[in-house]
Amino acid sequence: MHSLEGKIAIVTGAGQGIGRGIALAYAASGATVVVADINPETSVETQALIHARSGKAVVIPCDIAEEQSVQALVDQVIEQFGALHILVNNAYLGNKPAALEDKSVADFERALRGSLYAPLAAMQRAFPHMRRQQWGRIINLCSLNGVNAHQHSADYNVSKEALRCLTRSAAREWAVHGITVNAICPGARTPAYERYAALAPENAALMLQQNPMGRMGDPELDIGSVACFLASEASRYMTGDTLFVDGGSHINGVAWQPPARQTV
Repeated sequence: MHSLEGKIAIVTGAGQGIGRGIALAYAASGATVVVADINPETSVETQALIHARSGKAVVIPCDIAEEQSVQALVDQVIEQFGALHILVNNAYLGNKPAALEDKSVADFERALRGSLYAPLAAMQRAFPHMRRQQWGRIINLCSLNGVNAHQHSADYNVSKEALRCLTRSAAREWAVHGITVNAICPGARTPAYERYAALAPENAALMLQQNPMGRMGDPELDIGSVACFLASEASRYMTGDTLFVDGGSHINGVAWQPPARQTV
């Protein structure tokens, strides 16, 4: 029931990290994966990894900072393949860590543009096609940062919690059309995590100690496998949910601190 054979899947931010892990897992399950990323080099790397495993993948550049780019992505997929079955909104626009009092409106606008408005544009563009086929799977990547209100990332926290709210709203309205919409809050060893661990090794080690499983997840085997479940027939009676795929870090929270913490 986890087979994605014959399905067309868009994964934004698939050039690295969790997006790449999901793309690899989807291709291994039989889907044709659209690697949608702003970075052409990492996009081609993901495509090459999929092809090396005899999987199917194409690269379509996408800049989630631009609504027209997001809409064009969906339009091109429909034109090229005649269908879209799975949409994974994973890409985001980052800002530097800063105390709440130092965050600007522009910081919040950038975070919302990447984590809320871009997924919304993709979902709205995909909806008529999914409605016509009476089948669709939308998976939005959210964050424990918002759930646990981690420090010095208020703009990111707010944008990811807004995306969880959008997920539930779409799930409620679109269920009648055979479209499920769910969220994943992941914890994985990604390039972003590695950069953080290099800047704040003591806190990174403490986070692992506080993780009930004692490790960060693998983007493909741990996060990608759950994304496959949510994209498959096995999850057909499940919508509007948030899955915490984090080794149990959400249970009691972790003592996350930004590497550039400001003090007064």
